[in-house]
Amino acid sequence: MTTTRLTVAQATVRFLEAQRIERDGDEHAFFTGCWGIFGHGNVAGIGQALLERELSGDRSHLLYRQGRNEQAMVHAAVAYARHRDRLAAQVVTASVGPGATNMVTGAALATINRLPVLLLPGDTFATKVANPVLQELEDPANGDWSVNDAFRPVSAYFDRVHRPEQLAPALLQAMRVLTDPAATGAVTIALPQDVQAEAYDWPDALFAQRTWHVARPVPEPAALARAVEVIRTARRPLVVAGGGITYSRANDALRAFAEATGMPVAETQAGKGALPYDHPRSVGAVGATGTTAADTLANEADVIIGVGTRYSDFTTASRTVFADPGVRFVNINIAAFDAHKLSAVSVVADAREALTTLTDALADWNAPAEHTARATELAQAWDRTVQAAYDLDHQPMAQSAVIGAVNEHSDPRDVVLCAAGSMPGDLHKLWRTRDRKGYHVEYGYSCMGYEIAGGLGVKLAALDESDDRDVVVMVGDGSYLMMNTELVTAVAEGVKIIVVLVQNHGFASIGALSESLGSQRFGTRYRYRTDGRLEGERLPVDLAANAASLGADVIRAENLDQLRAAIVAAKEATRTTVIHVETDPLVPAPDSPSWWDVPVAETSAIESTQQARTTYEQHKATQRHHLNPSGLKPTESETDTK
Repeated sequence: MTTTRLTVAQATVRFLEAQRIERDGDEHAFFTGCWGIFGHGNVAGIGQALLERELSGDRSHLLYRQGRNEQAMVHAAVAYARHRDRLAAQVVTASVGPGATNMVTGAALATINRLPVLLLPGDTFATKVANPVLQELEDPANGDWSVNDAFRPVSAYFDRVHRPEQLAPALLQAMRVLTDPAATGAVTIALPQDVQAEAYDWPDALFAQRTWHVARPVPEPAALARAVEVIRTARRPLVVAGGGITYSRANDALRAFAEATGMPVAETQAGKGALPYDHPRSVGAVGATGTTAADTLANEADVIIGVGTRYSDFTTASRTVFADPGVRFVNINIAAFDAHKLSAVSVVADAREALTTLTDALADWNAPAEHTARATELAQAWDRTVQAAYDLDHQPMAQSAVIGAVNEHSDPRDVVLCAAGSMPGDLHKLWRTRDRKGYHVEYGYSCMGYEIAGGLGVKLAALDESDDRDVVVMVGDGSYLMMNTELVTAVAEGVKIIVVLVQNHGFASIGALSESLGSQRFGTRYRYRTDGRLEGERLPVDLAANAASLGADVIRAENLDQLRAAIVAAKEATRTTVIHVETDPLVPAPDSPSWWDVPVAETSAIESTQQARTTYEQHKATQRHHLNPSGLKPTESETDTK
């Protein structure tokens, strides 16, 4: 057996460079780069290894990218993986201490959204020869803890390499999880700083090219038969398309299924773009941020076919939107955990394979023609509502009109990206998606600060696929203030993104929610403190000037005509461009009557809170557990109760 003497860090980098992934005959490198900020916990380990590979002249070396914030680096890597349909990933390294713990939020985001990212935080000395070292957490009762143990609950896989001999199995297990669509998320391998620099004689087989094959599990025949039996009884069926449609690249299969059966298709946040917005079977967003079309159909549906969705509380409107007493669920998901939700008939399979098989099995069946026609009419009515929201003439601008201007002046293949605040809900309802990858809203964790870093990650992913589509980041002032650092990275990398920076002088989303809950927008406006309260004049914050100071080109748009012109100019530009607009947070976007469960104080001296509690209890009474066994016909099942 031949060996090569390398440090643990050098061996890690060499291993990562050799990993490949294959699905449907398309094989390519899995890792495309490593983000890093170096400190005493990784500068002489992973940092040195990346430098050595960069200087080697080997064109297959793992490309180093310099970030400005550790959390933002993870966000960029996660957005990259999402745009690549989880078939490519990036690595993120940081020093032990605050550098490592800054990545914990990004790890949670990755795992909640089931997106692959490999985290290599430095760790304290394995030898403990100089304890406590700088930034080490000391616990009198636990000698083997470090701050990196905070990654355990938010990682899909966690390991710590105390000895060189432990590295190979740790890396192989990491790859198993990263390339498994049902199990993927953040994978964390903590590397003590002394171990990173330790040399070892590695078997050369560790660095041989290794291809990880991503399977497309087919439906189990008996499960498929049960699903077909339930669907054939449906008079008012509705498909709920989730992110699994996109990751499986099952869009064509979904289109064929919907066209063959006449079933309307609603979309979750992650599933938006499953069908083009103007497809005859598309009824738009479902749930708490849903359209009147989709939510009306969901409220009446007797059979729900969920494909690749995890049924978050926004999708189910906190278990109120699927309201028919006998409603039954058929769930298609590659993860058994999700397939079994809501007492469903579960089909654990790849979305594309399952839809293709279902289409064949239902070749002699269609949804009632009147149901299909009604769904189309409801969708057309909602589209007229969207156009009215786009055309709303108000000063300061309405957020819906800003969304409309961006939508109408962007190309069909451009990507709109957002994560937090009032914008995700408005985009879910109002954005007219024309391309399966044209909509990227991170709503599993809805992490403020994801937007600019995520936009950078998506743009890099597109460029790596030789697809120079524009990425338009929609970000509110709250998220911008939390994390704007990767504007600097975009400028440094020469990577163009377009940022539409919406200034509404506070937290618009929580402000509206606070008001609806009787809390009077408390703590949601950016104001001077006056007489002990934050109720003074607006703060004189100039975010456009801030963006310019970070190296971006900036355009100030004072009205819709200027905004439209700014979008055209930004698309023609070659550098990162920020468009600054001011909106009125008190002008809401059109909505459906769906609900989201946020508890209201049961007792209060404030009249607005008392009134909100009454409304809350009315909605709460409609909430359901969905315990109806889906294998039973509605006439055989008991009425579902709370």
